[in-house]
Amino acid sequence: MLHAPSRETRGGDESPSSSVFDLPVQSSSGPTTRPALQRLRTTTDTDRNNFLQSESPSQLVVISGGSGGNSICNAFDNACFVLPVSDDGGSSSEIIRVLGGPSIGDIRSRLVRLIPPAPPSSILSAIREILSYRLPANVSEREARDQWRDIVEGHSPLWAGIPSDRKETIRGFLVHFEGEVLKRAHKNFSFLNGSIGNYFLSGAQMFFRSLPSAIFLFSSITNSQANILPVIVTNHTVTIAAELENGSRLVRQCEISHPVNPSPEGNPHEQCDSSLLSPLDGMASPVSHRSNVMYTQDDKERGYEPLKSRICRLYYINAYGHEVHPIPNPEYIKSLSTAEALVYSCGSFWTSIVPCLALRGVASAIARSRFLRAKIFLLNGRNDRETDGYTAVDFVRAVASVLNSPYQQPFHGLGNAQTIYPISAFITHLLYLEDTSIAVDEEKLTALGVQCVGIKGVMVETAQEMRYGDDVVREAICQILA
Repeated sequence: MLHAPSRETRGGDESPSSSVFDLPVQSSSGPTTRPALQRLRTTTDTDRNNFLQSESPSQLVVISGGSGGNSICNAFDNACFVLPVSDDGGSSSEIIRVLGGPSIGDIRSRLVRLIPPAPPSSILSAIREILSYRLPANVSEREARDQWRDIVEGHSPLWAGIPSDRKETIRGFLVHFEGEVLKRAHKNFSFLNGSIGNYFLSGAQMFFRSLPSAIFLFSSITNSQANILPVIVTNHTVTIAAELENGSRLVRQCEISHPVNPSPEGNPHEQCDSSLLSPLDGMASPVSHRSNVMYTQDDKERGYEPLKSRICRLYYINAYGHEVHPIPNPEYIKSLSTAEALVYSCGSFWTSIVPCLALRGVASAIARSRFLRAKIFLLNGRNDRETDGYTAVDFVRAVASVLNSPYQQPFHGLGNAQTIYPISAFITHLLYLEDTSIAVDEEKLTALGVQCVGIKGVMVETAQEMRYGDDVVREAICQILA
């Protein structure tokens, strides 16, 4: 079993905030072709040009969540992906209930999505298969545990084709994960519908006491150059709440986005091992969470029950339900100050995009960046439970409202006066599908300083609707930056 390094052996140095280093995947000799977005740098600003040549910053910062952002993540070349850590659905819900810690489901999903393409019989394909594998959901708990036992002991056919060095690396962190589960055997961890990738990433996060380090390990094993940043670097469970216009409040992402009937909860008074929790980020104590909330994309396709009132505010809370203002990942803020474009990707608006905005310092980083030449909002093809009845104007106004909220500290202005930025400081372009069901009033948006760009979608036969395609989105962004 792996043993986590003690604080003394680290010499007091904290783990770096950066999530993934650039890993060479091809020979650097000979002529290279720069990505299209990189070739679109302007040369009129000498300072900017010198900075870009010397520092080689990320060209795009993409704020996104789970499935909505995954579908078009390959459209963004040379991108830094910023993801929330507050999702409490799927197998993440069971990990959070028993072990605590930040949600890693969306991050794992994006990491798997960005594994480089490889032939079916290759090592990389075998690694992708095991890290994207889910234990069955429609079997007994004993059957699921037996299958997990085969995997963690190294006997499962899923290990076929994986060299022993990488197999034992992956298996070592799965063993570490199981060891932490066994320490809390009284909580009756359920392996139904469990994601092996989630277990691996969670085991690495607990071992290193660092989610960015776990992301780096995952990317290293999969030969990925993905640059993925958790919006908050923490070892605590992160919980969001939404305040509705009628005064009511919804707590946790599942209740806001897609309430389901989960299996019975564990003991609400049980708490996670405090040795796994860092006191440095102010997220307080672990909270009680539901057990194994099973929710799939197919459930989302079947429709939704609208909220009784619109969401007017989203914020973070601690274990006692009090609002807190966690510090955003410093690498996130740094990326906003060096990238050429910011993209608010498609997906669940209030639970995927807004958690990456409702943090102090993000508004000024976006509005005051000297290098952001475009701030692009990708409008969803249709509304969901969180945004029922929204128009395109409602979306851009909601973004400005979130970023101009008073929790954005420190304030810039005289005394305690807060700087209120115009919508155009946060969004310069709105990209939308020509067949979208969401009303787009180009005249109003233009008056707000937002340029509208309509593009043709790609028909998805299974859903019978038009959606964004990688090539079309990439071309549109290139034209905006040209």
